[in-house]
Amino acid sequence: MRYSDDIIEEVRSKNDIVDVVSQYVKLTRRGSSYFGLCPFHNEKTPSFSVTPGKQMYYCFGCGAGGNVFNFIMEYENFTFGEALKYLADRAGVELPKIEYSKEVREKAKEKSELLEINKQAAQYYYYQLRTEKGAAGYQYLSGRGLTEETMRSFGLGYSDKFSDGLYRYLKSKGYKDDRLRESGLFNVDERHGMYDKFWNRVIFPIMDVNNRVIGFGGRVMGDGKPKYLNSPETKIFDKSRNLYGLNVARKTRKNYIILCEGYMDVISMHQAGFTNAVASLGTALTSGHASLLKRYTQEVLLLYDSDEAGVRAALRGIPILREAGVNSRVVDLKPYKDPDEFIKNMGAEAFEDRLNRASDSFMFRVRVAEGEFPMEEPQGQNRFFERCAEMLLELKDELERNLYIDAIVKNYGGRYGVSTEDLRKRVNTLALKGTPAEHRIQPKTGSQEKKKKDTASAQAQKLMLTWLVSYPKVFDKAAQYLSPEDFTVPLYREVAEMLFEQKKEENVNPARLLNSFPDSEEQREVASLFNATIHLETPREQEQAFADTLLRIKKESLAEKNRHWDPADLQGLQDLVKAKKELEELGRKRRELHISFE
Repeated sequence: MRYSDDIIEEVRSKNDIVDVVSQYVKLTRRGSSYFGLCPFHNEKTPSFSVTPGKQMYYCFGCGAGGNVFNFIMEYENFTFGEALKYLADRAGVELPKIEYSKEVREKAKEKSELLEINKQAAQYYYYQLRTEKGAAGYQYLSGRGLTEETMRSFGLGYSDKFSDGLYRYLKSKGYKDDRLRESGLFNVDERHGMYDKFWNRVIFPIMDVNNRVIGFGGRVMGDGKPKYLNSPETKIFDKSRNLYGLNVARKTRKNYIILCEGYMDVISMHQAGFTNAVASLGTALTSGHASLLKRYTQEVLLLYDSDEAGVRAALRGIPILREAGVNSRVVDLKPYKDPDEFIKNMGAEAFEDRLNRASDSFMFRVRVAEGEFPMEEPQGQNRFFERCAEMLLELKDELERNLYIDAIVKNYGGRYGVSTEDLRKRVNTLALKGTPAEHRIQPKTGSQEKKKKDTASAQAQKLMLTWLVSYPKVFDKAAQYLSPEDFTVPLYREVAEMLFEQKKEENVNPARLLNSFPDSEEQREVASLFNATIHLETPREQEQAFADTLLRIKKESLAEKNRHWDPADLQGLQDLVKAKKELEELGRKRRELHISFE
């Protein structure tokens, strides 16, 4: 649901940003701000600032910034709704309830009951593991090197050899057969009636990102089939949109998430200290998984088994992640089969080293392609470089494509006598012939272009916005000469309009203003607007900087109007002449622009 702006602002205003951030970061007061080590990137010298007056944070190192909502969202990997609820609970603000239709209420009740059934089932399995009946399961898990603490942390359990234990337990709690059938925890047939789906298995509860049990996985004891069994999809469990271990991994301070194959891989890595590991739930990686990962990271390390099936899984996953806008690298575990085996034999430090040396995913695909052709033959070499050209054409960005051309030639050119020019010609020839639609090079879009460095005019506008929110007397003086229309950068103009509107109400509040920008990149950019700095020591230097900045903004504003003036617009011409005279007059009286940065 969408809460009103008043409710959002009430929650924000009742959560002082210094108090909230201090729960996560050790802060030291320095003048009017507090500083500490940034929690969003590794640094040794504090560049992370929290300003009570603005109720904002900003890192001068990595550019992270925003209000208290942004901080909780970025630190805890929460959605805005989750951050709002967390901060509302913290401040004792009761969020309003909304009236739903009967149908919606029924669906919500059904999901709530299914979640409660799964919670009860998880508790039942957990207890069974620690009974005499669960000895085989406990022995299996401890034999795999898992500690009691790890078993408890992941809620691991056991389903005994009797096929109706869970059913009888849940019936004793008053649950009806219809709801139990919907849970996916039971099978039904004419001969046996309703009976447990999982029996004689070690149980792995599957949790969503909010730590709610939504399903289960079970590993059979002995040689039964199938070896691993998962809950079917239900109204609360969608395999393609959930990842095992993400409820923990989403809180990682690492800048990547490790994607592996199975439950035991995730658990063994978490036990070894690699708490950013997740696994898909018995299915291949889907676009839903990739979109989910995109919420919490920009890079994924693919860590599948080092056999042929693991290589195929990596090759399938790479384009899916790329399409979602997630970078990927591939970890080589050889000579060991999986992360559990590697860690047991080589230790956590060696494992960390393998993660750090993970292969670029594109070059991994090239290396796999090389193994598919008889490279001792000219025809095999030709087909290999043809395949490389096809893969290169998948890259829409020209610079990226050229960098990979250079990388391929560096790694393979000397061995097979192929130059950069040879490969580039092959790519161009293939492009002219036409490639499958999904592989064609698309024209560049604005979003794909490299972000241009701020112009002097943009820097001046950014600096002025910082002064407007930091110094009330500067705002009073600037408002005599400036209007929001003078800010030529669209985002800056939008922010200026909001600030000037707030000024009318005598309440300049940059933290509240940030609530209007849901996009995370825009939030960062706006936060940076309020933290631009230049070194000014004396009042004379301050007045000089203010006059220079004001004049630069007015000059660019006039130039922008002139660029878009229609010669047929006589009124526009008069406005231009007037604006030019005002600029000239401002230039003559710049020495009178006395301001105070107090």
